[in-house]
Amino acid sequence: MDAELVRRLTQLLERAEHWLPPAPQPVDWYRDIAALWQRHSLGGHLVPVPSRDALGLDDLLGIERQKLALVDNTRAFLQGLPANHALLWGSRGSGKSSLIRALLNALAPEGLRLVQVDRHDLSGLPTLVEQLRRTPHRFVVYCDDLSFEGHDDAYKALKSVLDGALTGPPENVLLYATSNRRHLLPEAMSDNDASRLVGDELHHGDAVEEKISLSDRFGLWLGFHPFNQDVYLEACCHWVTQLGGREDWNAEARAEAIRFATLRGGRSGRGAWQFASQWVGRRRLHGE
Repeated sequence: MDAELVRRLTQLLERAEHWLPPAPQPVDWYRDIAALWQRHSLGGHLVPVPSRDALGLDDLLGIERQKLALVDNTRAFLQGLPANHALLWGSRGSGKSSLIRALLNALAPEGLRLVQVDRHDLSGLPTLVEQLRRTPHRFVVYCDDLSFEGHDDAYKALKSVLDGALTGPPENVLLYATSNRRHLLPEAMSDNDASRLVGDELHHGDAVEEKISLSDRFGLWLGFHPFNQDVYLEACCHWVTQLGGREDWNAEARAEAIRFATLRGGRSGRGAWQFASQWVGRRRLHGE
């Protein structure tokens, strides 16, 4: 090949390299505590992510039972004791995802590592699990806002990893998921057509059994429900005080918090945080 042509091609390649995205930084589990799993045609790779915030378990109000159950389950896992995969289900904004973040912040010093998997990347879950099997750390593989449509087959990979494969999940991996649906798959009235009553026992048809079988593979179910007004106001007070100060929570703030929840049509931890951000931000903007 002509030397001048080689030189020009080399220059073009060097220029093109400046436009390419940087190669992903490899995960170092002695340094990193969380990563995202990104599936691609060759399998997938892990991308380390920094902690989003310093959210603590004590910041989450109104879900004491759920916190205790998940912390105990995770601590047992970290100590090599029997533990269950966990499904956190319930109403929006009630603290499911926040509990996972706070759990990581609290238990990372005890050895917890977390890998988040998007629902659309679940078909690569067996590859990820096999990769984690070969490391000395203990992982929670986490899928946020998990649900499936009727034509979606990605749930089969999740079922297989949870309980269905011959090898089963590795001893150093647990799966945690959050969802608004308790059974993860959509349910239709027609699913009950094949159900029948035998004596005093209800026998579900195949469609219902298929949909229940996925969530049934999670040994720990934690339900999250809308706050009552007292718990909601307690959460509002907490976040107003955290973002501003004790002087920012007063009778006016309380009345505005109730109005805020009424206009949004519900009370939740997320709503309390959003109200506090609005209230404190507006007061500081106007020099109050």
